[in-house]
Amino acid sequence: MIPLPALRLLPAAAPARGAGALRPGAGGGAMGWAAAGLAALALAAGLAGAATVDTPAQAAQAADPAGPPRVLRYAFPVAETGFDPAQVADLYSKTVVANIFEAPLAYDPLARPARLVPQTAAAMPEVSAGHTRFLVTLQPGTFFADDPAFGGRPRELLAADYVYAIKRHYDPRWKSPSLFLFENAGLLGLDALRAEALKPGGRFDYDRPVEGLRVLDRYRFEIRLARPAPRFLYTLADPSVSGAVAREVVERHGDAVMAHPVGTGPFRLSDWRRSSRIVLTRNPGFREQRWDAQPAADDAEGQALAARLRGRRLPLLDRVEISIIEEAQPRWLAFLNGELDLLERLPPEFVPLALAGERLAPHLARQGIGLQRAPAVDTTFVYFNMDDPVVGGLAPAQVALRRAIGLAYDSAAEIALVRQGQAQPAQGLLPPGVSGHEPALRSEMSRHDPARAQALLDLYGWRDRDGDGWRDRPDGRPLLLQFASQPDKTSRLIRELWKKRLDAVGLRVDFRIAQWPENLKASRAGKLMMWGVAWGAATPDGAYFLDLLYGPNAGEANMARFRLPAFDALQARIAVLPDGPERAALMHEAQRLAVAYLPYKASSHRINTALTRPGLIGYRPHPFASDFWRHVDREPDIPR
Repeated sequence: MIPLPALRLLPAAAPARGAGALRPGAGGGAMGWAAAGLAALALAAGLAGAATVDTPAQAAQAADPAGPPRVLRYAFPVAETGFDPAQVADLYSKTVVANIFEAPLAYDPLARPARLVPQTAAAMPEVSAGHTRFLVTLQPGTFFADDPAFGGRPRELLAADYVYAIKRHYDPRWKSPSLFLFENAGLLGLDALRAEALKPGGRFDYDRPVEGLRVLDRYRFEIRLARPAPRFLYTLADPSVSGAVAREVVERHGDAVMAHPVGTGPFRLSDWRRSSRIVLTRNPGFREQRWDAQPAADDAEGQALAARLRGRRLPLLDRVEISIIEEAQPRWLAFLNGELDLLERLPPEFVPLALAGERLAPHLARQGIGLQRAPAVDTTFVYFNMDDPVVGGLAPAQVALRRAIGLAYDSAAEIALVRQGQAQPAQGLLPPGVSGHEPALRSEMSRHDPARAQALLDLYGWRDRDGDGWRDRPDGRPLLLQFASQPDKTSRLIRELWKKRLDAVGLRVDFRIAQWPENLKASRAGKLMMWGVAWGAATPDGAYFLDLLYGPNAGEANMARFRLPAFDALQARIAVLPDGPERAALMHEAQRLAVAYLPYKASSHRINTALTRPGLIGYRPHPFASDFWRHVDREPDIPR
């Protein structure tokens, strides 16, 4: 094996985030409830304090239902796949899901560092038995949006709905990409239930009691784990994973449930033209919930926003209209022409037009356009399919090939030329903003060294044996790398850079071009040799990124299908330890193994630059949550 001392990983200073989600190459305190006299009422009703009277603007809107609707319009750069918490894996589908369904917990939209608060829960869960028992109590009076499955009757959210929703991830029928989050936590009895369903002729028995997931009464359910999970509450704050689902809806719609999302959230799906347009409208049966974010005392912008919006009834918007615009130029022009209120991810090629350094360009500032820049808390990478006979495996020759490919590539050129400086080089998989990130880390991951790449290839037998100018396999057969990509401009520029760098070391590459959902489906089936994507944080826990390498997660978070017992042992220990120096040291060792075997060639941690048009109020990107629609407003009397 290539000796590990050749790596340079330096220990970091004090540590500085799907379920996250795949992206195109993409706290723990309780909410402070309001003042005296109304605290008990607020807790029972799920309100956020004493602000129970609508503002004049909202009262006027309620008095005049026919008044102008408050509509947010923006665009996704890739097509969605569907809207079922048990089946979606990509960022954009998860964003829609997160605004239709609700988890028991949520993130305060303005609190930094990130802080968990109750959502449908009446209070923060009771945690006991060394982080192996979690008792969740729901607030009464939360209802699902109307659906024919309910027979015309209001359908209240019950504890059994969360138990059913979590069990669905274990049902082989749904092929859940988020199953790893629950399996790794070790819910007692659920793996055995899944194993029965996987047997020939087996079925998943939703009604069989299991120790790890029990309904205690109408509003309480209990989760028991086989081992400590100090950060398990984060999983209960992701509506795209732990959103409540009604069994009647799933049984009515069956395999078509991806097109029939019915949740308890502030919005419901009212129009969907696949890969073209998604429209959500206000859920008229949404419970009374008030805007009550808690920004830090020194967050002047957040405090001003809180003063403006606190007490407003949620959601503030009546409608969200999403267009699918894959090419950057029409997306940019649609924003400039006032057809979009939010350009959430500024296309890199337009950075020189939109920014002057790190500030908004004067011509945009004069139009009242706003700028939000924040770390995306993600990592872009190319993964190697470890089951592939060419680039996969742990044999020295295959490890050398992957490391040579990594050394041949120039991440700095990608950041400068393709991303226009809107990223920083990745030294490992863990981005800034999550536990375990090491700011001082320097590794081979970010190194561009074609001479060393060629030396590795020569040493391990990847030579040109037939004189055609391209390297062959050690056994003399032709070597051809197959790289999956998308047809958009950014992907094309990245392909050109990869080809140029691989050509320079004699490695021939062929690109497979397909739409994002097609590549995602092929990736989950293990049919891609190499693919470039990003992994975004869903929690502040850096171990979420190490899940990309955990053997039992192969085919789910572990897209590379990497299996290394030494790494798995480390990750198992990391999962049960509380945050602290011991855990940080193990995470460092895990990153060292990731760089040594290189199942993922990480390139960058991106910076998210968002532009907003006048009239859009309250948009503040959160590092881990995507259910922001309920918290923002679009004033209808402000021209676009």
